[in-house]
Amino acid sequence: MRIAIIGAGHVGLVSAACLSQFGFTVTCVDSQHRKVAALRTGEVPIHEPGLDRLLAANIDAGRLSFTADMAEAVPEADVAMLAVATPGREDGRADLSFVRQAARQLADALDGYTVLAIRSTVPVGTCREIAAIVRERRPDADFDIVSNPEFLREGAAISDFMHPDRVVVGVESARARAVMSALYRPLSPAESPILFTTPETAELAKYAANCFLATRVAFINEFADLCERLGADVRDLARAIGLDRRIGRHHLRPGPGFGGACLPKDAAALVRTARQPGAPSAVVEAVLHSNARRKAAMVGRIVDACGGSLAGKTVAVLGIAFKPATDTVRESPALAILPELMKRGAAIRAFDPAGMENARPLLDGVAWCRDAYDAATGADALLVLTEWNQFRALDLDRLRALLRTPLLLDLRNIYDPAQAAAAGLRHVGLGLPPQRLAVLHRVAVSQDAG
Repeated sequence: MRIAIIGAGHVGLVSAACLSQFGFTVTCVDSQHRKVAALRTGEVPIHEPGLDRLLAANIDAGRLSFTADMAEAVPEADVAMLAVATPGREDGRADLSFVRQAARQLADALDGYTVLAIRSTVPVGTCREIAAIVRERRPDADFDIVSNPEFLREGAAISDFMHPDRVVVGVESARARAVMSALYRPLSPAESPILFTTPETAELAKYAANCFLATRVAFINEFADLCERLGADVRDLARAIGLDRRIGRHHLRPGPGFGGACLPKDAAALVRTARQPGAPSAVVEAVLHSNARRKAAMVGRIVDACGGSLAGKTVAVLGIAFKPATDTVRESPALAILPELMKRGAAIRAFDPAGMENARPLLDGVAWCRDAYDAATGADALLVLTEWNQFRALDLDRLRALLRTPLLLDLRNIYDPAQAAAAGLRHVGLGLPPQRLAVLHRVAVSQDAG
């Protein structure tokens, strides 16, 4: 089977690498000639663990190639996947201009029966719209269109593709269903479920999944605030409810708000989509408002912890990317929080293992540092915004010696308050009881275990 993937972004590259690893012949098409030239040499434009090695191996094996010419990839393809960007507009709608443009170019290149699989996140009805565009442009074309949304987490995308929780395919043609079944047959040994449904259901499934995840994040963030006011511990609370199999434990860690390329954009698009047929989503609208308030509230929390004023103070920031194991800073809480801190007079020294290059043009006035210890040198507070693994085992005694003021603002709860206190640091976390109670709680748990 031969596959053409239109778009060499995160979804397109991961899909291309994994499908070629299955043994298929894959050609990835992107309109940016410079990106294509770089990819041909094995240079990867995004940070995704393991992707560089997987791409290089399949390029060397001759199963994976890159081109800027649609006519090189599409005519021989059994499946042509559209994996181009659908950025959000200011009004919340998904911008489908790249999808429509790619569909027109793809239509011109079709030759023989082809399944057009829309991998991009698109509103309900887009499959039928794209099918109409192709038919209008090429009435003679022999094709079927399917919705095949991706559920790939940045930072774990290869594992998600190779071992998916599920594969969703919205299809109406038996012929196209057979092709898509063959495409995903390599997943059979892992017994990954493949759900065949209507295009509309598949399109909506992607939005529903991301909105549900966003809701969980907003839920635990609000309960973290409640825990603080009532003297409860959000860590134990999350475990207590997460052990319920109906709920599960994922996405129940409080933080400064959700971000990234998907959750905020997709939640806003769903709100817009739901209003059109007169079935507004009050829950998702509330989640978006809650998340916006969360980021603003973090600024106030930081100012209060610093004594009510940031004038003349330096804040060391660990983490700019919206989550660990990625260089994506889009909608990252850091982009909302750091400018507000600087407006209040703070100087910012920041470090992120992967996201600094993407953040530089978006955060004027930030001093970018070599590592966490460099950032902490001479700072009045150490602010943790992203829970990179390499931040979890930092030497707290060394940090205390480098900081001008021993304040640790742990907005991801990656440090134990008692350990921070033992190092001489004042720990400010999220959803935690007063530090004295937290220490007693841990001692009691330790004694019970003994």
